[in-house]
Amino acid sequence: MTTTGGIRVLGIETSCDETAASLISVDGATRRVTILGNAVHSQIDMHAPHGGVFPMLAKREHQANLVPVLEKVFAEASIKGEALGGAVLAKKKVLFDEIFAREPELRARFEEAIPALPRPDADFIAVTYGPGLEPALWVGVAFARALAAAWDVPLVPCNHMEGHIVAGLIKPDLTAPGVYDGAGASFPALSLLISGGHTQIVLAEKVGSYKVVGETRDDAIGECFDKVARMLGLQYPGGPKVSKLAAEARAKGLQSPEPLPRPMIDSKDLDFSFSGLKTAVLYLLKKLESEKRPLVDDIRAGICREAEDAVTEVVVAKMRAAIERFAVQSIVVGGGVIANSHIRAALEALAAECSIGIFLPQTDHATDNGFMIALAGYFNRAKAQSAEAPLRAVGNLPIGPRA
Repeated sequence: MTTTGGIRVLGIETSCDETAASLISVDGATRRVTILGNAVHSQIDMHAPHGGVFPMLAKREHQANLVPVLEKVFAEASIKGEALGGAVLAKKKVLFDEIFAREPELRARFEEAIPALPRPDADFIAVTYGPGLEPALWVGVAFARALAAAWDVPLVPCNHMEGHIVAGLIKPDLTAPGVYDGAGASFPALSLLISGGHTQIVLAEKVGSYKVVGETRDDAIGECFDKVARMLGLQYPGGPKVSKLAAEARAKGLQSPEPLPRPMIDSKDLDFSFSGLKTAVLYLLKKLESEKRPLVDDIRAGICREAEDAVTEVVVAKMRAAIERFAVQSIVVGGGVIANSHIRAALEALAAECSIGIFLPQTDHATDNGFMIALAGYFNRAKAQSAEAPLRAVGNLPIGPRA
């Protein structure tokens, strides 16, 4: 796909277990966003035997897959032209010594492959520098800095969670595949960020201005679902499997042997806590075992339904309270858990009830991807810096202050 005009941003994402890159073009006048090339390499199969993401394995996989992912983006975007050549890299050896100090394996792959690629017509390179798994983040930071140095392009450090917010602000143009309308939400907006590692309610006065008004005190929603799934004998990643069995239980009218708690649903604040829900499932399973009741498929599905209902009811209650407290005009939802159809439908019903707009990412933009980072880079392009400027990965990078 090709396009003319606009600002082009290459996004690099390595915060967890997806190696991703995307090249986009944004027309500032029409606010239309075009995906020129996009690629994601998932590590799920590599981490499944560990029952979760193993940070050093994720790091090694990012090192191995960043170049192939970038090559896929270039192929899809039909990037052509004269190859960069090794002379450019040789001139910047001292800078590359600093950039790749932590990543010698990545440097070898970079210096072998990048000179053979043409320089893309990119105005900025955007990269996730936090939050996430620091070993994984450092790989993306080094790769993006090195590209920016080799191609002499400004670098835009991006917050991973802001990427999830802005990914929900655009709507696909059904008449033009790969093209999106970036009209965006009405502000102030309330953003719900729900993923394997995060559960937050963020008040957004505008794009780039955020305050955290609620967050989990322990497990994130995705983490809770994964742990419940593991106890039920379901393979990692557990969230989609819990959702699938919950849907089957609703279709069949199946219930859990016992109800599960709705943690903090009546608290006066906007915080969450899901560790107690996980513990309640553990105690329920121990009780069934003591009663010599086997964990048959119908019981397993009923427990999944009850766990999903509990999470959904808590999320809706907290979001309803936040909407009333802050008088927002829109809801923006981001993060991999919003691929859960039951939670998605409940939030859409809440928005309709409150007569406000709701912005949800399309399913393939809900999980981690380079497109959302490229888009965040566009919005943050005024913060671009030289590749020579230091940039460190920050695993616990906040999206904004706690209100």
